[in-house]
Amino acid sequence: MSAVNLGEPLTVSKNPAEALAALRAHIGDCARCKLHALGRTQVVFGVGNPEADLMFVGEAPGADEDAQGVPFIGRAGQLLTRIIEAIDLKREDVYIANVIKCRPPQNRNPDPDEVETCEPFLFQQIDLIKPKVIVALGTFAARALLRSIEPISRLRGRVHEYRGAKLIPTFHPAYLLRNPSAKREVWEDMKLARKLLADD
Repeated sequence: MSAVNLGEPLTVSKNPAEALAALRAHIGDCARCKLHALGRTQVVFGVGNPEADLMFVGEAPGADEDAQGVPFIGRAGQLLTRIIEAIDLKREDVYIANVIKCRPPQNRNPDPDEVETCEPFLFQQIDLIKPKVIVALGTFAARALLRSIEPISRLRGRVHEYRGAKLIPTFHPAYLLRNPSAKREVWEDMKLARKLLADD
C-alpha cells in the first residue's frame, strides 16, 4: 500500500499552536482507514504544550480516551501524569499523542495498514512541536517509531536519534499497572529524559 496522500503541505510558518490546529482541522472526522467504521467515537489527536521540549507517544486511544477525545486519561493516563510530575513537570508542560488516532476495536494492536495511514499525522505533530526528547510508551510505539522488531526490554535503557530529537523507549503505563516491579526501569528512563532536557 502506498503512503497516504495528505494533500497540500500544511503551512509551517504559523506558530506551533496554529499549525497543530490546522493539522487537526485537516484530519477532520477521519475516514482514511477502516477504524472509522469499526466503532470508534472520535479522533483523539493529541494534547499539551505545542512548544513542549518533552513529548510522549503511546500506541492508540483506549475506551476512556475514545469517549472523551483526549489521550491518556484512563488509569494508565493517571499513572502517566504521576510519572510526569515525578520529574518536576506538569502534564500541561509536555505534549501527549499516539501513533494511531482512533481506538482499535477491543483495544487490539493496530494493523499495519492503519499505522501506515495514520503515522504521517504523528510525524507532522513531531515536526511542528520539535521536542528535544520523545518518550515512546510501550513496545508498539517504540517499534513503530524506530522501525524495529526488538522487544521493549531491548530497546529501552538507551537513547535513540529520531527526527531531530532524542528518543527514549520505556514501558507503557498500562504495563506498569499489571507489573509494578517495572516501575524502577521506567524511573531510570525518566531520569535519563530529565537529564537530556537539562543538558540542552
